[in-house]
Amino acid sequence: MPVMTEPQHTPPGPVPYREAYARLSRIAAELESGEADLDRVLPLLEEAREAYGQCRGRIEAVRSVLAGDWADGEPDSEPESEPDSESGAE
Repeated sequence: MPVMTEPQHTPPGPVPYREAYARLSRIAAELESGEADLDRVLPLLEEAREAYGQCRGRIEAVRSVLAGDWADGEPDSEPESEPDSESGAE
């Protein structure tokens, strides 16, 4: 029989991805087991929504960085100049 714990609300601030993912996994396991008391379902779903949002936010931040959208606003490095075809060097 799964151990049922009280829903945990995280304090404000960034939550590590692994921690939020672990919360989601724990909630999913409890809900899928069918052992969750009906009075706990809504709080569990609210906690799951919060954890999902945290996971999604972290994933979107990584995607943004990988796409080159740096949050610090620094311009991209200067592109390498193309060889000048008008210089007469053939």
